[in-house]
Amino acid sequence: MTRLASIASTLCLLYGCSGGGYMPYAPHALSSLEIHSLVAQASAEHALPPGLLTAVLMAESGGDPSAISVAGAEGLMQLMPGTAASCGIDPFEPVSNVDCGSAYLKALLTRYRGNVTLAVAAYNAGPGAVDAYHGVPPYAETRAYVERVLSTYRSY
Repeated sequence: MTRLASIASTLCLLYGCSGGGYMPYAPHALSSLEIHSLVAQASAEHALPPGLLTAVLMAESGGDPSAISVAGAEGLMQLMPGTAASCGIDPFEPVSNVDCGSAYLKALLTRYRGNVTLAVAAYNAGPGAVDAYHGVPPYAETRAYVERVLSTYRSY
């Protein structure tokens, strides 16, 4: 039983604790060239580091534009319906989804004065949770997500 718990814990860290965790190139993922093109365009438009944008996108959907999380987040950047609606987009259209998600990430970076850790935590758990805890919320999923995104970002 201990071995099974250890395996489950490792998988949770690798793939995320929610239904939409990190999947390096999910079965319906766009090609790496398509993802690179989308990221290059959005990172230039929103003055975001391409590595950070790629790390968030891959942690969110594994590159699958049809991804839907158990919480209802949709598309490549896993936008909640309200966020997609505020951008006036179809969340399953890759260019629009990455543009809207990038604008949201940029707004979070501005809100947290360039603190990437807090912006990434807010992207996952919401800014209300980050503000309430005055930092990364103590949720296992959010802490694993932040570590996964930052580790991937550092590798770029």
